[in-house]
Amino acid sequence: MKIFFLLAIFSGIVIFEAPGLIYRKYWKELIVFFLFLGFAFTISLLAVLGVPLPSPAKGIETVVNFIIKLITGK
Repeated sequence: MKIFFLLAIFSGIVIFEAPGLIYRKYWKELIVFFLFLGFAFTISLLAVLGVPLPSPAKGIETVVNFIIKLITGK
């Protein structure tokens, strides 16, 4: 049942947003929209199915530390 509601919500988002992008012929924006929506749907579906998702904090910390090392030279 949760998967049905997830599909309904994401379908509603597509029905609400996509026609305007298509009408204005914003093809690049439409591609980016579907990429982000696909990523969000995948993460949401995994969460609904109970798959343990890793915390993004470790990845962010790694990237920030790398940038700090580049800037400071340490």
